[in-house]
Amino acid sequence: KLELPRDLVIAPRLAADVETSTLDGLEVPDGMAGLDIGPRTAAAYSDLIAAAGTVFWNGPMGAFELEPFAAGTRAVAEAIADAPGETVAGGGDSVAALSRFGLAERLTHVSTGGGAALELLEGRTLPGLEALE
Repeated sequence: KLELPRDLVIAPRLAADVETSTLDGLEVPDGMAGLDIGPRTAAAYSDLIAAAGTVFWNGPMGAFELEPFAAGTRAVAEAIADAPGETVAGGGDSVAALSRFGLAERLTHVSTGGGAALELLEGRTLPGLEALE
């Protein structure tokens, strides 16, 4: 099952001092950019994460480095940290987000190897692991 965003936080530019608005839907108007998931999407994702037995997270929800666009990633990161099952985060941006929000230690496993982790899940042979065999 693939859950797509239901709403977005939009702004005319990526900046810390920009005025944002929440768009109900995904049709971003000209001159604006979708820079984070909206609050309805964050709540829906958090509910799905709370019900999951295992969570694998690879990538933030928006431009979390800037406060106007951090809420979606923060909500998902907190939901993963609170999840009852096994929790894994892969990728440098995921690690940066978890570290920024002080949540990295609450996951089962955190790795900067996001792309490699996805390839491993695809069933590809990774050169580093192949060399160890």
